[in-house]
Amino acid sequence: MNKTEFIAVAGFAISLLFRMTQTEVCPPSCNCKSLGEMKGLHIDCSSRKLTEVPALPVNTKRLYLQNNSLTSVPPGALDSLRSLEEVKIFDNPWTCDCHILYLKLWLEDVSEPSLANVRCATPAPMRMKPLGQLTGNELGVCKRLLPIKCLEFFWRDLILIAGAIITLLLVAWLFLSFRSFLPAKPL
Repeated sequence: MNKTEFIAVAGFAISLLFRMTQTEVCPPSCNCKSLGEMKGLHIDCSSRKLTEVPALPVNTKRLYLQNNSLTSVPPGALDSLRSLEEVKIFDNPWTCDCHILYLKLWLEDVSEPSLANVRCATPAPMRMKPLGQLTGNELGVCKRLLPIKCLEFFWRDLILIAGAIITLLLVAWLFLSFRSFLPAKPL
């Protein structure tokens, strides 16, 4: 086998491996189509009776989750979809309580049109109300609004602020202590 044949075989093997990897990332309950090399994936999980959002490939460009049995989306579940261009998530029985807040905020950032099409199913006072129109008062009292990561940042920031204050106090004390050693200014 000469060098040219080896390169051709190696290229073919790599392309097969790439295609296998692409199909492996497709959630088993969904249909996936490539939008072309390096353009991402079209993931169609619509009308599958899903009760939770499946693990999705990071190169998802179009995501269809409409007409399922989704009631909420766990915080962070959609954060890795940075190249998403289109999302359809309507016609699900969304429970509009504290647990829907992540989806509301995510849709506000990613897809305003989708946010307008998502409607609450429960609780009864919010039935058929668009998710985008919900206010904090309507979501009720949430015991844990901040995710754990935010609390970790809070403690880290608190320690940094305390350290800065202690450092400033030490510098001020040193300045005042050594000021007495400086020669007095003549009048």
